[in-house]
Amino acid sequence: MTQKKVRVLFAHSPTGPLHIGGVRTALYNYLFAKQHGGDFILRIEDTDSQRFVPGAEAYIIEALTWLNIRFDEGVSFGGDHGPYRQSERKAIYKQYVDQLLNDGLAYIAFDTPEELDVKRKEIANFQYDASTRMLMRNSLSLSAEEVQALIEAGHQYVVRVKIEPDEDIHVNDLIRGDVVINSSVLDDKVIYKSADQLPTYHLANIVDDHLMEISHVIRGEEWLPSAPLHVLLYRFLGWTETMPQFAHLSLLLKPEGNGKLSKRDGDRLGFPVFPLEWKDPKTGEISSGYRESGYLPEAVVNFLALLGWNPGNDKEVMSMDELIQCFDLSRCSKSGAKFDYEKAKWFNHHYIQLMDNKKAAELFMPVLESHGVHAELPYVEKVVGLMKDRASFIKDLWDLCSFFFVAPTTYDEKTAKKRWKADSAAQLGELIEVLRNREPFDVEGTETEVKAWIESKGYHLGNIMNATRLALVGEGKGPHIFDITAALGKEETIRRIQQAINILK
Repeated sequence: MTQKKVRVLFAHSPTGPLHIGGVRTALYNYLFAKQHGGDFILRIEDTDSQRFVPGAEAYIIEALTWLNIRFDEGVSFGGDHGPYRQSERKAIYKQYVDQLLNDGLAYIAFDTPEELDVKRKEIANFQYDASTRMLMRNSLSLSAEEVQALIEAGHQYVVRVKIEPDEDIHVNDLIRGDVVINSSVLDDKVIYKSADQLPTYHLANIVDDHLMEISHVIRGEEWLPSAPLHVLLYRFLGWTETMPQFAHLSLLLKPEGNGKLSKRDGDRLGFPVFPLEWKDPKTGEISSGYRESGYLPEAVVNFLALLGWNPGNDKEVMSMDELIQCFDLSRCSKSGAKFDYEKAKWFNHHYIQLMDNKKAAELFMPVLESHGVHAELPYVEKVVGLMKDRASFIKDLWDLCSFFFVAPTTYDEKTAKKRWKADSAAQLGELIEVLRNREPFDVEGTETEVKAWIESKGYHLGNIMNATRLALVGEGKGPHIFDITAALGKEETIRRIQQAINILK
């Protein structure tokens, strides 16, 4: 038997911004597809017209593109299995609705929302199923003539799948193993609505997965209750041979571990739960995003990959190519993964450390400009090379190294009291002459000469260095003192020391 080509998809409803849990689902599908030389498809599930949010579809594409999670086909990418928006596939679904009706595996129901509410009040834990369907207004309880009359009179209806009770349905899950659910707990789900002539996702997904030749359906744990119905629909439509393999991913949990991660958790603890910033088109409310908060895409991908999956060793830092090489669904956890937002910061810090200095400098340039600083890229590159190891975000570099770009005009009072001694002004005046005659004004040579001068004078090394740092930086922070002098250059170094002498005396 020929091995079926791996074809997986990210299927999403355009009902708002993409949650970080959805990003992880997309990532796992992408890793699985690329590892097996398969295709990764984007399908937009917009059959619920009432919940459509403008801009949501474009947001999904922009977010995953930023993260370098690339589609092979689908909405905005083309392909041979389109259209890829479910709202554009009405005619396709209708023939399968008719097939299920003709085969007696589905039926038409005319019950209004009010009638359903009445039944819910009459019957405790009401469920529209084999035990109650004959009490309702549908094509099983009405005559064919009554059904036809209602349709011709323009009454709205739904089509429900007909579930027979007391059958064990097996879902072979690649993560959870054999999941068995008895059909008696399932209700006769609505699979089609005459009001908008669209199916619900239950039928639409099955039809689309079949026609798009999807080999594996990798979705979140919240979809697991729907899986038995989907297995039945594959059987009802005669597609058991082409049924994809299922894998249901564990939930992303709150940092405390008690319940599903939500936007409220991010607001409460100060971290994003969306990949990009999102502005609600109705309320105007703005929600933070990982991109705008300063996270690097490779850090977000690496962090998310390890939430609910492990490579089987202690390795944590992995590129996209490395993740593709070692990703294995069988190593996905069945239990939820706590969302450790501090770990996300750690990954970002690590990827900044690994980053090429020029690239980091280019990312830092807009931050400098926002503070009114216009510096040449080679100088910024030199400074960033000295300081990036201390930053969790590129924007952190301003607080860490603004003194490289703006000379201090005031001096930290506590540091000055501790580090500026009675003889500091005189000694730094002598140091200026040593520096003025130094050529080249490099790190190693300048350090050697200054230390030799200090020793020859019998001065205290720590006192000189601390007072010099205060003069150059304005406080007691920064990298190696001679890295600072070499970066600032001779003229600016001397100017700053002289200024400190004049102000601090």
